[in-house]
Amino acid sequence: MIEDFWKDEHVAQGYDVVYSPHIANINLWKTSGHFDFYRQDMFDQMDVDDEQFQIKPMNCPFHCLMYKDELRSYRDLPFRWAELGTVYRYERSGTLHGLMRVRGFTQDDAHIFCLPEQLQDEIVDVLSLTETILSRFGFDKYEIMLSTKPEKAVGSDAIWEEATKALEGALKVKGWDYTLDEGGGAFYGPKIDLKIRDAIGRQWQCSTVQCDFNLPDRFGLEYVSAEGTREQPIMVHRAIFGSIERFFGILIENCSGDFPFWLAPTQLRLLPVTDAVQDYCKDIARQAHKMGIRVEVDRGSERLAKQIRNAEKGRIPIMAVVGMQEMEANTLAVRSRKEGDLGSFAVQDLLAELARCSEEAIEMTTMGEKPVKEEVIEVVTEEVKEE
Repeated sequence: MIEDFWKDEHVAQGYDVVYSPHIANINLWKTSGHFDFYRQDMFDQMDVDDEQFQIKPMNCPFHCLMYKDELRSYRDLPFRWAELGTVYRYERSGTLHGLMRVRGFTQDDAHIFCLPEQLQDEIVDVLSLTETILSRFGFDKYEIMLSTKPEKAVGSDAIWEEATKALEGALKVKGWDYTLDEGGGAFYGPKIDLKIRDAIGRQWQCSTVQCDFNLPDRFGLEYVSAEGTREQPIMVHRAIFGSIERFFGILIENCSGDFPFWLAPTQLRLLPVTDAVQDYCKDIARQAHKMGIRVEVDRGSERLAKQIRNAEKGRIPIMAVVGMQEMEANTLAVRSRKEGDLGSFAVQDLLAELARCSEEAIEMTTMGEKPVKEEVIEVVTEEVKEE
């Protein structure tokens, strides 16, 4: 679900979703500089047919090879390539921590190759996309850091100044407050780091936008300018979640496992009152699956009150009570874990409403046309309370 949403948003913003190999000849990592500067965080090399291969710690060298596959024109730029790429990094056993720190994880990586004059607009678009994606998950409070040229760096002072101004300009366009970290940039370019704040005020480093003057130089990346000269593009590294696994861990802690409706592993549970309605429930479940709704049918081996209690303990957002009356009328008696009883719905009306809520990432609060039988709900509610 998270990955599908991520892909849809990126395609809508003009990115091509790409995939790169999990291993490459060691020469690739020597060209990129990872073998020299990042070796302590990489797994050991493997011998294959008398050559050494390296399981990838990063996706970016592959994207550089994609760019270099043919001569580019200034008219072609920018290129925006996004990848949900699994990377592998050696972490000492004592540093591993659940989903937060692992040795293999999926990085929501993207690289933009652009002209210097395109840089600010591209950064603005990246920040806007970051805001769109993070806010969908309930994260709308950020702490932002702009880091500038360190003492040891590659690239001319002029290109560093131009890139830093582009990052500053993008932040001003967004109207975001930020802290300046003088000399805190990476050796290959200035960067923006974004920390999100969860429900109890903790900060988590997730998103980053980094200019890179190093890899285009190492790989000899060029484009033909309007004047016919060969120029070097600016490369932008960009991640929004950082690590999908780590972000999911943050999300779980932020909502205490009580996911919003659109993310709930099971969105709807059907609660049959009698075995006679099991086939009716299964038919509804098939319709729901076709509409992209995640649904389960309770086995019906417990009393109704127990079924409701189990669903609420399992944090199922929507429950539907199904008895003989509902089957005969082709309806469902709907209950929301957060809103309580919502009334009776025609099956297709309910499924259409749930599909809409999932698409728009909202909770279902719509009331049915007629109330659920009050005497049944009162009895069930009292039984749930007693248990």
